[in-house]
Amino acid sequence: MTKFEKAGAKIVSETVLSRGWTKLSAYKIDYTDSDGVTHRLDREVYHRTPAATILLHDPKRGTVVLVRQYRLPPDLHGEAPFLFETPAGLLDGDEPEAAIRREAMEETGFQVRDVRFLFQAYSSPGSNSEVVHFFAAEIDTSDRVSDGGGLAEEHEDIEVLEIPLDDALAMIESGEILDMKTIILLQWAAMNRETWR
Repeated sequence: MTKFEKAGAKIVSETVLSRGWTKLSAYKIDYTDSDGVTHRLDREVYHRTPAATILLHDPKRGTVVLVRQYRLPPDLHGEAPFLFETPAGLLDGDEPEAAIRREAMEETGFQVRDVRFLFQAYSSPGSNSEVVHFFAAEIDTSDRVSDGGGLAEEHEDIEVLEIPLDDALAMIESGEILDMKTIILLQWAAMNRETWR
């Protein structure tokens, strides 16, 4: 028997705090800990719909495609608000692969051919319900069929960049790349660069 086989939680109540772009809820839960003792806990959960992200890589040129756009939370912290990121977006009811193909085209102008599913992960499971599906795809210059830059109706203002993989990895260490999903995918690429084709 593992330590946590006795542990578990029962939701006592949910209070919706906000219904904006997504829902924010406050919960009261009765959590029975691994010693069998029950505690009443207060938690808040930001209900995010599933999302997907993709690392576009040109193996012939040794580059990755990143996008750069304004993000409010870093700006609120006094950080540089224009973040380097891998293309990403919400599933919006689509299957993860269909959604990431759509997002790659909208944001970068690349029409991806073979998409490889890597894994899925919670972005911040302590308070956020978002599950992110991670993908990778090889591209070359002929796959770029438009400028990308995002959707005008969503007021997206996206810069598309091709960066050597080694430079992108160095940008993590220098603090220029701060987005977690991007760091994860670049580290995956670094660990798999010899076999990733």
